[in-house]
This record gives sequence, structure tokens and C-alpha cells, in this order.
Amino acid sequence: MTSSTVGSALGHTASTIDDAVLVHRPGRWIDKWNPENTKQWEQGGKLIAARNLKWSILAEFLGFAIWQLWSIVVVSLPAVGFTYSTAEVFWLISMPSLVGATLRFPYTFMVPKFGGRNWTIVSAGLLLIPSIALGFCVGNPDTPFGVMLFVAALAGFGGGNFASSMSNITYFYPQSQKGYALGLNAAGGNLGAAMAQLIVPIVITLGAVGTLNISLAGWFWIPFILLAMWGAWKYMDNITNAKADFAGSIAAVKEPHFWILAVLYIGTFGSFIGFASVFPKLIADQFPAYSTFQVASASLSLAFIGALVGSLARPAGGRLADRFGGAFVTVAAFGVMGAGALVVAAMLPLGNFWAFLGSFLLIFVATGIGNGSTYRMIPSVFSARSGVKDAHENSGDVTTQRTSAAALGLISAVGAYGGFIIPQVLGFSKTTTGDYSRAIYAFAIAYVVMMCVTAFVYLRRGSSVAGQKI
Repeated sequence: MTSSTVGSALGHTASTIDDAVLVHRPGRWIDKWNPENTKQWEQGGKLIAARNLKWSILAEFLGFAIWQLWSIVVVSLPAVGFTYSTAEVFWLISMPSLVGATLRFPYTFMVPKFGGRNWTIVSAGLLLIPSIALGFCVGNPDTPFGVMLFVAALAGFGGGNFASSMSNITYFYPQSQKGYALGLNAAGGNLGAAMAQLIVPIVITLGAVGTLNISLAGWFWIPFILLAMWGAWKYMDNITNAKADFAGSIAAVKEPHFWILAVLYIGTFGSFIGFASVFPKLIADQFPAYSTFQVASASLSLAFIGALVGSLARPAGGRLADRFGGAFVTVAAFGVMGAGALVVAAMLPLGNFWAFLGSFLLIFVATGIGNGSTYRMIPSVFSARSGVKDAHENSGDVTTQRTSAAALGLISAVGAYGGFIIPQVLGFSKTTTGDYSRAIYAFAIAYVVMMCVTAFVYLRRGSSVAGQKI
């Protein structure tokens, strides 16, 4: 072996070692992060990723809790003197989703601009505004509807968190583990919706000693928000190469598959957040006797179960997508959602609460699995479209990774508009026909269409991504 060959080999070894060594700078910035580098991942990268994921989950949990506060608060408004029409109530329910979905667009760019740790501190801090505002406004039945609607809109800060959080976490994990990591991060957030619907009825009754104190629905969350801000400051990190820049976003929206995936995400995540927000209202309207249960001196609503099972199913969707491919799992999820919607529509006239609850829980489970699988499809599709072989396991070059990260945030924004659309469609059905059946049938048809689109575009042999386990 010549000296030049030996030198070349030593140089290659040194380069490999250097590539595995992370550089930590003040402000908790990390340089040279590459989760696809097996040595770096095993020698500390995995622990760093897990630590950031843990605190990201807490912050996102609180974001969803604040985002969904109004879904449960509106059910208690009549008991304390507020008198709103059906249309006004559905606006209070859907306005946080409209604002939250819109905020997801700018939130997508906050992590590259400020760093994941830094933006988590800021975005968690913004949750104090809707919490405090709700605490004040619901304490006075004379509060004008316009003010109430504005305060409900402020809850949209919680919905915006999802885009920045998911975009941030996608950089911490290798492609082969993105589905599970993103599923856990999203499930932690989704659980916030369930816990808000579980905890708020208990808090506003226990804290009021025999009556209702809806203001506690806002004040209760403040200590937890402060804890999340402290945890992000103390334990999270900023990654230098997290650059989902404008160029990546422009490249993402120019890709036709971006819009297909966005529609599919409206069907999965949009359905989850939309149905979660209206579930307390649907139960109160259709089955008032089951709207709340007394447990000792506290009130309990069963509405939280829907968001709970949907949240718990989301990591399973990511895990199944990691194993079988997201497209296959998404097709199955839409099929179950369509069948579940038909059963719900059939159960409404019968007045059987437990059949209604069971069929709706089936929809929630399917939306959770579909959330995880559809989100897992996004990086795989963009890798495949960039020419990467085995896109299910290979995230591609830096440019492709940045485009995928931008797409994750932007598609989550478009999908969140489902949280506005579903309550508005249900409200329109209720005010024009007197019941919700026509809206539910319309949703069933939409799910069947989305199932066929997914199969045709991503499972068909002649598709542009044929041969890839999308």
C-alpha cells in the first residue's frame, strides 16, 4: 500500500470521526447534526433527540389544550347566563381552528429563523394570552359576542404550535424513525384536546363549590404553560442545519403531490380536530341526558373520549406506516372513517347514545391512525419525487430534507382548516334541516373519494411513485 493510499484512508477515517462529533455552542445551538450518521446517533444523538421530543410534546400538549378550550366551554355558557344562537355557538367552536390553521403558515418558518428551542419558549408563552383573556371574558354574561369571538380567535395560538413543533422534530430523527417520532409528538399534542375536555368540566365545578366558575377554564393552565417555557429553555436545543427556508417552501408548493397530500390531511387530521371540537356540542344537542355525569361534586363529560382514542391511535398510525407504508394504512383509515360515518348517520334517528358513541369512536380511531400514516407519507413522497431510491428509508440530500420539512409544516396548516370546515358544515346542516344527518352523509362520501384518490395515486402500479413503499 502506497503512502498516498494510507494517507487517503486515514483522512477518510478522520473525516468520518469528525462527522460524528457534534459541536455545541452557547445558547444551546448544535452544529453538524446528522441523525442518519449511525455513529453520531448511537453516541449521544439519540438521547438528545429524545430529550427534545419530550419537552416538545409537553408544549404541544398545552397548545392543543388551549386550542380546544372553547369546544367544551361553549357547552357551559348557557348555564351561566350566555344566550347565543346555534350559528354563533358554532362560530365560537370553529374560530380557533380557522386562526390556528392560518397561523401554521408563518409558524412553519419560525424554527429556521429563531431555532427550535427558542421558538418553543416563545410559542408556549403566547398561550398565556388566550388563557388569561378567556378567564376574564367568560366571567361576565354581558360580554359582547364580538369580544367573545375575538378571545376565541386568540386560542388559535395553540393551533399554530403544531407546524413549528413538527417541523422542528423532523430534523432530530433519522428517516426510518420519523413516523414513530412524529406520531408521538403529534399524539402528545392531540391528547391536549382530550385532556381539556376531560379536565375543564371538573375544574369549573370543583373550583366553584356547588356552582360553575368557567373562568377557571383559562386560569387553570397558566402554571403548566410556565413549566413548559422553563423546560424548553433548560433542556431543548437549536439545530443549525434546520433550514426549512422560503426556497424549500416554494419548491414544496410547486410539487403537485403537495396538494394531494394536503387534501388527504384535511380528511385525516382535519376530521380529528373538527370532530373533537364539535363532539361536546353534538352530545349536548342529541343526547342531553348524557352530556355530563356527576362524580361526587364534580361534573364529567364523556366527549373527551373521542379526542383521547384518536390521539392514542396516532402513534400506531405512524408505526404501521413505518412498517407497511403510509399509503396502504391511509387507504384503510379512510375506508373505516367512511363506514363509521354511515353508521353514525344511521344511529342518529334511533336515539341510541351508546351506539352513537361507539360508531363515533370508530371514526376517531381511524382519524388518529390516518393522521400518523398520512404525515409519514410526506417525507417519503418528496424523497421519491427527488429521485431517491428506497424513499421510505432514505431522506435524500439536504435540499430534499428542507423541502420535506417545509411541506410538513405547510400541509399541517392546510389540513387544520378541516377543524373549521367540519363545525361549519355541521352547523349549517343543523340550522337548515334541523339535524346533522346530511352533513354526516356528506363526510362519508368525501372519505370514500379520498380513499380512492390515495389508492390511485400511491398504490397503483403505473403511478409516478410506483415501486416505492410510500
